[in-house]
Amino acid sequence: MLRRGFLAGAVGVGAGVALTACTSNTPAGNNAAPAPGAAAPAGNNAAPGRPVTIGFSAPAADHGWIAAIAKNAQAQAGQYPDVTYQPVNPTNDITQQIAAVETLINKKVDALVILPNDGSQLTSLGRRAMQAGIPVVNLDRIFDTPLAYRCWIGGDNYGMGVSAGNYIANRLRERNVAQPVIGEIAGIDNLPLTQQRSQGFKDALASFGFSVGPRQAADFTAQGGQRVAANLLQAAPRLDALWNHDDDQGIGVLAAIQQAGRSEFFMVGGAGSSNAMQAIQADNTVLKATVTYSPTMASSAISLARLVAQRRGLGDLVEHEVPASITLASATVTKDNVGEYLPLGFES
Repeated sequence: MLRRGFLAGAVGVGAGVALTACTSNTPAGNNAAPAPGAAAPAGNNAAPGRPVTIGFSAPAADHGWIAAIAKNAQAQAGQYPDVTYQPVNPTNDITQQIAAVETLINKKVDALVILPNDGSQLTSLGRRAMQAGIPVVNLDRIFDTPLAYRCWIGGDNYGMGVSAGNYIANRLRERNVAQPVIGEIAGIDNLPLTQQRSQGFKDALASFGFSVGPRQAADFTAQGGQRVAANLLQAAPRLDALWNHDDDQGIGVLAAIQQAGRSEFFMVGGAGSSNAMQAIQADNTVLKATVTYSPTMASSAISLARLVAQRRGLGDLVEHEVPASITLASATVTKDNVGEYLPLGFES
């Protein structure tokens, strides 16, 4: 599922600060001078610049979201005639990832986009590239220090939890549900991203006077989701709502719900897979919404690496440089707006 033209498409998933700015909004023929204290837009970032080579490294595609990361990066690089794209073999072995990126550093590529298996363990590699004069766009899993990257772009894990909590709480209020039982199926509990998602969910519910009820952690796989959901459903004879952190593991969660014959509650997913969005569109399961953590961020990372390597900024921003940090917003996808987001979904 190649994602062409995500320079514009990713804006709908929350990369507005980065990508809306990639093209000027000045109408053709508009020669009006900028207001005092403002600067004229920098122009069309899609226009060809000097040729650059962008290296890319990410983990192996053992998960639908990761698979989409690699596809999106390659598709976006293909949009630019001035970009030579040099990916290295994806791997879940940190030592192998370090060795592969070192080859790109030795080739003196113009920029690197790195989604590290582990941000902490690859921080020294990012610093080495930066010290060699190769700007690094750090994708999602962040390095330990800004000295290891020129720009970071990634999703908002805390914001995912907030979006899920707000949707659930508002829907329960509309139904006048008092003292609701709200379940949560998390990802891997010892990961900071899972902890951030859960904290955002808890905080959002608390702002409505609600709290998280039965909660169990899975492992971001369909098999783990099915096993954990079956256990949670057995322990909770009543549920009003359920948030599942990840749409890949949500395949198993939905299977467990159907096997248990439960339909008294509604569910919210996480990440924004096309499978989940198709179920939301069909409206024939308990899944009524998902909150995005879109792999289109890889498309954006390639676009940003190109601009940094060409020493260009974002067209609609006054500053001459690409920002140092860009956090994507987590959109809430429901039956009302699923048509807008479905083309950006990834296959679980």
